[in-house]
Amino acid sequence: MKRTIALALLAASVALSGCARSMELIKTATVNTQSHVFQELPNGSPMPQGYADLRIATSLKTHKPGVYAFEKNFHGTPEYRLLINIDGQAMHVQGELSAEKIEPTLLRDPEAGEGIRYRFGKHLRLKAGSHRIVIALPGDEIAVEREIALVAGSVNSLLLEPLYGATAGKQRPGFYGVTSFYEGIKGFRVVLNGRLLQEE
Repeated sequence: MKRTIALALLAASVALSGCARSMELIKTATVNTQSHVFQELPNGSPMPQGYADLRIATSLKTHKPGVYAFEKNFHGTPEYRLLINIDGQAMHVQGELSAEKIEPTLLRDPEAGEGIRYRFGKHLRLKAGSHRIVIALPGDEIAVEREIALVAGSVNSLLLEPLYGATAGKQRPGFYGVTSFYEGIKGFRVVLNGRLLQEE
């Protein structure tokens, strides 16, 4: 019994420290300390020597607005935005929204159900080399930080794959670790040019 309580307290403290880390990242990433790290580009713009292109994209799902009473964030509305900060230059990105209903299947789909689909995307140009990037969803109080390296003349793809929260209640056999967008987004898998970037 004591071991179970100790493990629960340890898990809670890890979750709280992760939340505090995310909140600190969001707070610092919101502030612009630089203004010429990257520029937003139309497709097909010629690339100067010594630069690289970075396409950032994610597709995720949230519940509709008003599903949970007294909710203070902006799920299901245009105010729910993605925050990108590269080397101190910040940008808030508005998503393309669409209502979506996916019927549940035998294989558990974390995006099954009725909600709002967001598609976020930006095409940026910046100097080749190493950069520190923070991607955040302030409405969910989550943020991830990674170091990326871009080769001169390259066109790069940074894909953010959402990680949803675990569903509450007792899991059925064979369905352990089931997640759902109804439980909110808990993080991102960050994939640069097909390679998973681990947290350092």
